[in-house]
Amino acid sequence: MIIRRSMLVLALAVAVGIYLLPSPIDPKPHTLQGPPPALEGPLAVNTRLQNGHRLFTGKLHGPESFTADDEGNVYTGTVDGKLWRIGPGDSLTLITHMGQDLKECGSSPDFEPLCGRPHGVRLDRAGQLIVADSYFGLFSVDPQTGQKTLLLSNSQGANGVPFAFLNGLEISSRTGIIYFTDSSSRWGRRHVKLEVIELNTLGRLLSFDPETGQVHVLLDSLYMPNGIALSPDENFLLLAETSIGRILRYWLKGDKAGTKEVVMDNMIGYPDNIRLSDQGTFLVGITTPRFRKFLPPFLDMIAPYPAIKRFLAKVVPLSWYDIVLPRYALVLELGIDGNVLRTHHDPEGRLTWAISDVFQHKGRTYLGNTALPFLPVLDTWEGS
Repeated sequence: MIIRRSMLVLALAVAVGIYLLPSPIDPKPHTLQGPPPALEGPLAVNTRLQNGHRLFTGKLHGPESFTADDEGNVYTGTVDGKLWRIGPGDSLTLITHMGQDLKECGSSPDFEPLCGRPHGVRLDRAGQLIVADSYFGLFSVDPQTGQKTLLLSNSQGANGVPFAFLNGLEISSRTGIIYFTDSSSRWGRRHVKLEVIELNTLGRLLSFDPETGQVHVLLDSLYMPNGIALSPDENFLLLAETSIGRILRYWLKGDKAGTKEVVMDNMIGYPDNIRLSDQGTFLVGITTPRFRKFLPPFLDMIAPYPAIKRFLAKVVPLSWYDIVLPRYALVLELGIDGNVLRTHHDPEGRLTWAISDVFQHKGRTYLGNTALPFLPVLDTWEGS
């Protein structure tokens, strides 16, 4: 009896301690638009993404985004803070380190604030690499020498609010304006899971003019804005709101200039980067699918309940959430109007999973990811 009472007192003390422990997140109740769409029609399961192979296994860790030059070189950044050049013959050359060159870089997200984490990468009209480093800011990098020039620091931010999580990037080929996203003004990239669970509206879409140095906030109060892509005529941008499973269109020109509209909502998964394909369609990498099963998706279930979210953020280590993430690769292919034309799947994750970017260059498709130790590529792309 005494032992039972002691155990009860101990359990109550632990419960009270957990209750009083402050939560790192401040979520609000949220209800998604509905259950996930069914895997039918253009969303039907297929194996199109299994017809590829892996490059640089054990050498490239988390090649997240890509760009390429006219000579056939492809550029990417990895989780250890490095920028790389992939030659036409699949040679691999280190260009530079975005931050410090430490042996711990890439071993743990805790070192990312020191090592850096390049996300969006593009080439500007002068042939320089423009890099959105999640921790440090916007950079111009000479792809031959690796010399870095800071264009806009995270601490500088915009409108008095520093950046915490630079992410997506796009450059106008006509004006040279750099468009980019700051996924959160609160959480850095290493706390991305807290950002997704909290489901806040602390993200922004911005523009930066490298000639004048002026930065403008185009949209604020966004749900973890991530990848962006210009339309072929550069009349609008598509923007992924990852944490809410939504894609917006932001008009740059015409009567609707400066306004936004929802293109896709209640998506089959959480969108990451958006890229133009060789066929002029939009390719959307799905970082995590959102499927109908016996139970609703995990994030759907907890979205309306802030108290549950606060509790989970207190007691569950961030790395444990990886256990519930399926090994499933999914790419959506959209028309210019935003309608789904077709989808591309790897249901068993045989080639890859958790796709961050879908980049096509000279007949090859590069599939990005944020943490996997290889680069998946497809030499043919099945479309119609």
